[in-house]
Amino acid sequence: MEYGFTTAAYVVAAVLFILSLGGLSGQESAKRAVWYGIAAMALAVVATLIGPGYGNWGLTLVMLAIGGAIGWVVAKRVQMTEMPQLVAAMHSLVGLAAVLIGFNAQFELGRVLRARAADAAAQFEGFAAVLAHKTPAEIAMLKVEVALGIFIGAVTFTGSIVAFGKLAGKIDGKPRKLPGGHMLNAGAAALSLLAVILYSTTGAPVLWLVLITLLAFFIGYHLIMGIGGADMPVVVSMLNSYSGWAAAAIGFTLGNDLLIVVGALVGSSGAILSYIMCKAMNRNFVSVILGGFGGETGPAMEIEGEQVAIDADGVAAALNEADEIIIVPGYGMAVAQAQQSVSELTRKLRAKGKKVRFAIHPVAGRLPGHMNVLLAEAKVPYDIVLEMDEINEDFPNTDVVIVIGSNDIVNPAAQEDPNSPIAGMPVLEVWKAKQVFVSKRGQGTGYSGIENPLFYKENTRMFYGDAKKSLDALLPMID
Repeated sequence: MEYGFTTAAYVVAAVLFILSLGGLSGQESAKRAVWYGIAAMALAVVATLIGPGYGNWGLTLVMLAIGGAIGWVVAKRVQMTEMPQLVAAMHSLVGLAAVLIGFNAQFELGRVLRARAADAAAQFEGFAAVLAHKTPAEIAMLKVEVALGIFIGAVTFTGSIVAFGKLAGKIDGKPRKLPGGHMLNAGAAALSLLAVILYSTTGAPVLWLVLITLLAFFIGYHLIMGIGGADMPVVVSMLNSYSGWAAAAIGFTLGNDLLIVVGALVGSSGAILSYIMCKAMNRNFVSVILGGFGGETGPAMEIEGEQVAIDADGVAAALNEADEIIIVPGYGMAVAQAQQSVSELTRKLRAKGKKVRFAIHPVAGRLPGHMNVLLAEAKVPYDIVLEMDEINEDFPNTDVVIVIGSNDIVNPAAQEDPNSPIAGMPVLEVWKAKQVFVSKRGQGTGYSGIENPLFYKENTRMFYGDAKKSLDALLPMID
């Protein structure tokens, strides 16, 4: 009966997780999808707690209370603009959990094997009881699962911490590698493979697990340190995939079918999203992961002209005269928390009968869908938020484009300069509009450190200052 209920609950939870992933593909269905995910996770936890062989109820309830309290506080304190680094931090916890569970599985396995060697008629409970009934072939397979879970989890752990640091601005966003970086990574991976083989076939297995963990910690750290800040959307989705495969490996180790299914869902969806992100940036996935952003290229094209500033009066006059307006949000909008001001500007312009739309690049911000989430939070209508492929050909017929805190995704060097680090990357062709206003803090080169010729074009004016303050100053002038 217990097994039947647990199995049925796992099946229902798996279906809810699938519905949750499917619903997240659209803004209208995203809220419902989140509730599907919450219900699925709650059902999975309850089914596991009352399932066969479970113990330590008191400790479990204490841990659930502590974890739930921490999660509640974090959810209340973290701003929507900080979601990318929060996601990276959550990935690190999944990786760490995989490492700890892997070591615990080895300790339990060692206890069972020692009892077998001593011909002791020991009575085991919980996970140890499952191990006691495994054949030598099944134990050999278990060791492989443990080693892979620890390796993937350790890579995810340190890689996610570095990604968190870069996204939060606590670590320099530029690629940083030790001398002989690729060879160091390859050497560490080869040693890890050797350690997996030795762990599975020799004595002193804990020693080899420790070595695998340390090597994987280094690979995760060095791999992500070698990737530039502009590639962070790909890195976040890649680490999401890693955390999923780590969870699936844990599921095999524990014999938990739901964990296997959910881990595979997360792992495969993260990998697909990484591919989509790379395609949107015209980047090779392997190149991104192994080489990072902004590798060695030839000399960049010389940029002629100068950046011409404009004040709020000039921008307001152009907006009052314009019929068609496109707004391009970027991470600068998130940093300034200007989404509410953008929403109010949109409302006022639409009330005057003007056609206002938003152009969203797939990698705008520091997380896939980052700008969509911020605009939805500010209650910008979904039907005027368009993806790059849907709106790019409309720029030549647009009177005014307002770029808010974007750099690389509107950079014409992607098309005009074959030596640019972003050469070939599909970008929003805002420079084809009649007028372009760029809201920007100063004359810096943006997160990736790449100069943008857009800022020097004749039809571009720089609207300097904090995005929120600039837009708030603009709002009263829209009549």
